[in-house]
Amino acid sequence: MSIFKACDIRGVAGKDLTDEVTRRIALAVGVMLAGQKVVVGGDVRLSTPALQQIIIEGLAESGCQVVDIGTVATPVFYYALQTTGASGGVMVTASHNPAQYNGFKLVLGPKPVSEEEIAHIGQLVEVNARTHGAGEVMQRPVIGEYIEYTASKARAGKLKVVIDAGNGATATIAPKLFHKLGYEVIELNCTPDGRFPHRPPNPALPENLAALGEAVCTHGATVGIGFDGDGDRVGVVDENGRPLDNDDIMVLMARQYLASRTGAIIYDAKCSMVVPEEVAKAGGRPIMARAGHTFSKTAFIQEQALFAGEISGHFFFRELGYDDGMFSGLKICELVTEHGSLAAQVDAIPNYLLTPDIRVTYLESDKEAVLDQVAGRLTAYTPNRIDGVRIEFADGWGMIRASVTEPLFTLRFEAKTPKRLKEITAMLLAALPTGLREAVIAKLPAECI
Repeated sequence: MSIFKACDIRGVAGKDLTDEVTRRIALAVGVMLAGQKVVVGGDVRLSTPALQQIIIEGLAESGCQVVDIGTVATPVFYYALQTTGASGGVMVTASHNPAQYNGFKLVLGPKPVSEEEIAHIGQLVEVNARTHGAGEVMQRPVIGEYIEYTASKARAGKLKVVIDAGNGATATIAPKLFHKLGYEVIELNCTPDGRFPHRPPNPALPENLAALGEAVCTHGATVGIGFDGDGDRVGVVDENGRPLDNDDIMVLMARQYLASRTGAIIYDAKCSMVVPEEVAKAGGRPIMARAGHTFSKTAFIQEQALFAGEISGHFFFRELGYDDGMFSGLKICELVTEHGSLAAQVDAIPNYLLTPDIRVTYLESDKEAVLDQVAGRLTAYTPNRIDGVRIEFADGWGMIRASVTEPLFTLRFEAKTPKRLKEITAMLLAALPTGLREAVIAKLPAECI
């Protein structure tokens, strides 16, 4: 499977991302950003320092003015982009992927990177394109500045909070940020370790928040906040140690923003229909985006939205202009300070019958053709093609989409009654090719059958 994804570049370090491939990527980015100021940062993965150095050298060779910000979390990288006046940047990270992976999050201008731009970089890599110039490299530590700036955008608090950095890039940053604002912090997995020895770096999976939930209960904390490998995503557990759905966090965040103003709220195509319903009730304008970081960010910018959220735990804030898992944690603490028990707030939100992601491995290269075929069989339901194929009704929906980072299809279904959930599932199943249909049926939750 290609390392050139829809939103970034990602693969297994040393296998897909060799030194030579990385150098070619650096030179390709250098062709697109030649002569401009470029920020480079990297996460704590064991493979990152070497890849980061290759990127820096390749960009400098291409004539870029490279600002090396060292080992940082991705939100610190975004902060540096805004404050250094850089035209672009490369963050060396594989985000929430397992330890053997690495990759590059790219910024090539004022707009989020597009699929077409990443594909173009792939083409430049293929022909080993390069340009030459008199570049330079300057080191600029920015973590301290980031903490000061981010704290200035949040309110102080006195809650007891468990922070689970998952041994990732937030390990030495998030505790300082929360301490600065007055929170009592219980640290969990807050020693950087690119092997991620204590849990996988994906906080969107409830099982990865189990230790965080236990720590919240053990210490009598008010809330638990868990981060992914590079700190731009968040997972939350309430005071009872229960992992919370990000749909519910999005509803609470949206209500908070809409309490004092009106505007657009972005949500991704995999979210519960509770999100747009509650946004509309609160006086906001709900707008669906394709799932994926750059797609949500593009909609967030285009709509000048107050807030944007993804079920994966990416949350974008108008006051920052980017997504930040650590700032997300602070905003969640503000919700508790202002409104009380997080569990009670979540339990008051309506809930329908929503399946988790149904993930089906698919190794062939014709995923888009399969989706076109499925859409063609569902024309009677006027499928929404914003992200794969989605059929929508007043009382539920179902969708199949191709993952932008892994060789698989993901499916999801939601309905307001058990009977309707089974009916919508059957409609979508009937449109799938036989082999894929059988693979999906084998993984369907019992309530869908």
